[in-house]
Amino acid sequence: MKIKLNHLRYFILPLLLLLIVNPVHAKNQSVVVLNIEGVINPFTARYLERGLALAEEQNALLVVLTLDTPGGLETSMREMVQTMIGSPVPIAVYVTPEGARASSAGLFLLMAGDFAAMAPATNVGAATPVALDGESDSALSEKSISDAAAFIRSLAERSNRNVDWAEAAVRESLSLTASEALDQGVIDLVAEDLDDLLLQLNGAVVDSDSLDLSGAMIQVEPMNWVEKFYHVITEPNIAYLLLSLGTLFLLVELSDPGLSAAGIGAVISFVIGFMALGSLPVNWAAIGLLVISLVLFVVALLTDTEVIVTVLGLVPFVMGSLLLFKPFRPESAIVPELRVSVWLIFLMSAIIVAFSLIVLRAILKASKRPPQMGAERFIGKCGVSLSPLKPEGQVKVENQVWSALSQEGVIDLGQAVYVVDVSGVRLVVVRAETEYESENI
Repeated sequence: MKIKLNHLRYFILPLLLLLIVNPVHAKNQSVVVLNIEGVINPFTARYLERGLALAEEQNALLVVLTLDTPGGLETSMREMVQTMIGSPVPIAVYVTPEGARASSAGLFLLMAGDFAAMAPATNVGAATPVALDGESDSALSEKSISDAAAFIRSLAERSNRNVDWAEAAVRESLSLTASEALDQGVIDLVAEDLDDLLLQLNGAVVDSDSLDLSGAMIQVEPMNWVEKFYHVITEPNIAYLLLSLGTLFLLVELSDPGLSAAGIGAVISFVIGFMALGSLPVNWAAIGLLVISLVLFVVALLTDTEVIVTVLGLVPFVMGSLLLFKPFRPESAIVPELRVSVWLIFLMSAIIVAFSLIVLRAILKASKRPPQMGAERFIGKCGVSLSPLKPEGQVKVENQVWSALSQEGVIDLGQAVYVVDVSGVRLVVVRAETEYESENI
């Protein structure tokens, strides 16, 4: 047994030395899947960076970035492209599921991948900036388009894809279906699903290395709760809904002042809403229109002109809502065409008007109405003293006898009095300016 162990050491020692000198750098036979859906923003950039770092740490075989986006912020897109280019792990960008798109900034991400793939019934393309009046600043527009065209051209050249189409997509706002993109050399393959994608990529060569994806484990890395939260609120309809709810909560708070749940809700909705707007291409003139409408709604609520002013406030509210994500002069060809659902705009308009004219108005009137129970209901009423008030005594108000306290010295028996306040269960009274009418006693 001792002889066998002595022989075994000749095998174990070289193996240990090999592991020390050359630590485990072998691929771990996993494919990391990252999913990006919606507008490209700083949090999708953060998510991609975290996912690629994880793949590198685990020595993954491949990263699959599934994509369905209308585009997004240029700064975030460029940050994501740089992160992808610097990744030592190969990246396959896959536009999926059916009906998905890679528009505007999404096109740049697709071109930045080592492999570009699309599912059937998807499309890819880019948007060219056009001013709302049909006439953009020519110098600014040409500079923006030329810069974006050069960038997409460099990405297409790097991955040996159709450079001419990529540039034309930016300059002429072109789009292609999955099959058209494959035919024109814009993408590398069309895959039915993730399994089909990995099957087609098995054996593909990247940097002189052949991918062996047979038996690879799929590891889906979702967004964490912080990334998911911020990504959700940057959906245009969600961001708009937050602003609308903030307006509604503010009107509720003003109808019954005092820090309440409505006031806290208004602050939270506005703060989160403006955080979302910071990651979206916003027309700040539209924000101005929404502020004007809010002022008009408040004026209508607190005055007697509720119907006229509320309807008047509805005009800038609808206009601001329609133009919220339509800058008058877009500064980049990468900015997506975003809009708020027309149905959501009309729904929120109807709710705000209904609350302003019916519910909130009723709350406001009820808060101004004299109390209907207790001693407070007699404030502002006249009565008569049933005994001398020195300064305490009794008075009769609306056929009820109450203890009273004079606020201005002695009040004689039978003197007309006027209730000005309540102290505990006693009425605080002063002399009335006119004689108290006997029929009211």
